[in-house]
Amino acid sequence: MFPNLANPNLCHEFYFVHRLDYATSGVMCIALNKQSARAASIAFEGRKVQKYYIAVVHGHINSPSIIINVPIGRDIREINGSRKMCTNDNQFCTEPRKSCTGLMVLEKGYYNNKAATKILLYPTTGRRHQLRVHCAYIGHVIVGDYTYSGKTDVEPYRTFLHALRIIIHNEVEHLDINTMDPFTSTIHKNQWKPSETIRVVNDKTFWDIQQLTLNT
Repeated sequence: MFPNLANPNLCHEFYFVHRLDYATSGVMCIALNKQSARAASIAFEGRKVQKYYIAVVHGHINSPSIIINVPIGRDIREINGSRKMCTNDNQFCTEPRKSCTGLMVLEKGYYNNKAATKILLYPTTGRRHQLRVHCAYIGHVIVGDYTYSGKTDVEPYRTFLHALRIIIHNEVEHLDINTMDPFTSTIHKNQWKPSETIRVVNDKTFWDIQQLTLNT
């Protein structure tokens, strides 16, 4: 899409400073030059980045908010490069690392006539598959997550996980990018029908979920 910005001297032609799972949509930061890539990388390493995600999970979550503070490591049973992760209570978990996610309920409703909940997620750490693993850990797998549903959730047209907003405090350019919610009832193929609104996404919601994890 942007051949004029590609750099053939780079392995992947662009300065990717962070990553999203292949099945996750949303905002991602790509630096235009080495100086910007360094500044962004320092911000990520120094935890000067706030990332907010929106998801729809199976089942109704009864608590309005949850802190999931459970270490995540690699599942040693996985072979052939699947790179599946698991929480440290799993006997096959190796090299678990501190992992924390704040969760706030936005809406309760139904996905394809089955109980589901729309949530806002705020990770304070950046482990591989962190949000997917933590949602599965509390018994509410993200809709369409084939891997962490035990390869049973094959009906949805996508994984219902989206990088909604990213804030990067850095020395080159302050970034605060907010995207649209793709999981609305107005999009027919989502098959999402909210029945109860708990919270609306706004500046206060973003602040509240950040404060929720402040002391963890």
